[in-house]
Amino acid sequence: MRTTEEQNNCQTCPAGGFKTMCGGQALIEGIMMRGPKKQAIVVRKPDGELAVKESQLKFIKDRYPVLGLPLVRGVVTFCASMVEGVKALMFSAEFYPEDEEAEPEEPSKFELWLEKRLGSEKMASLVVTLAVILGIGMSIGLFFLLPTLLGTAVTVVTDSMLVRNVAESLLKLAIFVGYLALCSRMKDIHRVFEYHGAEHKTIFCYEAGLPLTVENVRKQPRHHPRCGTSFLFMVIAISIIVSTIVFAIWPVHHPLLRFLAHLLMLPVIVGVSYEFNRWAGRHDGPITKILTAPGLWLQNFTTFEPDDSMIEVGIKALELVLPEVKGEDAW
Repeated sequence: MRTTEEQNNCQTCPAGGFKTMCGGQALIEGIMMRGPKKQAIVVRKPDGELAVKESQLKFIKDRYPVLGLPLVRGVVTFCASMVEGVKALMFSAEFYPEDEEAEPEEPSKFELWLEKRLGSEKMASLVVTLAVILGIGMSIGLFFLLPTLLGTAVTVVTDSMLVRNVAESLLKLAIFVGYLALCSRMKDIHRVFEYHGAEHKTIFCYEAGLPLTVENVRKQPRHHPRCGTSFLFMVIAISIIVSTIVFAIWPVHHPLLRFLAHLLMLPVIVGVSYEFNRWAGRHDGPITKILTAPGLWLQNFTTFEPDDSMIEVGIKALELVLPEVKGEDAW
């Protein structure tokens, strides 16, 4: 628990509350937070102490301004988030091996050869790159290729393109919701999702203008409109809208060609989804609430109530990335 002195020294956000660009990601027994200039990873080690890793953020759009343009920045941000997310997960996993009682495995000849040829840093970079590629590949396969292949079953009954589009759309939603529901029931993932709840509640507390204390954070809601879960839902939802329109104008029956068309549309879909999330994050009107409601509901699967030790991790991570100038992180 935090001492009274530590609680009194907590940073606060501008009075009256505001929307911050600070955000994070839940890890294995930890949280990564990103502010306007800094990133911090805080992990609760097995002995109860906190492991902290801080770094200054470098944005590729600063070197190549064209990558910061609307629609384009969505794809760039998504890829960068994937890379940083994998790195943060690898860092947190170092403190929690799969089997703590098992003897550490000797590196294979292939691993030794890679390390000799590339060096430890380049090898780590290679692992991260492969993990990101595999992660994106599995997501595309699960949420785009599989519904496209399963959707061909309706052609046995009808040749209607509309029916096929509806069938694929329903399959996408069912697979996405089912995937989240199954993940939430896994013990280890469920605990990660509790840290996800701690991250959201900490951000809400900061945005409300309250001191960052365990007591204040605990009272906050755990569903946040700018969550990655909501973003992924928008990717699925917008892909349904775009593909339905495209295939209505340009009917494609062959499943492989339909899948390739989905791939070609994916950068645009991600870009539009990102811009929608930015817009929704700045507005609180009735239309916004209706449009963001499904994403918030899905967070019932990806966020759970954290304990006080998790909240402490969220507070520490956020405090490390808050800007020195108040309001510099305004959304």
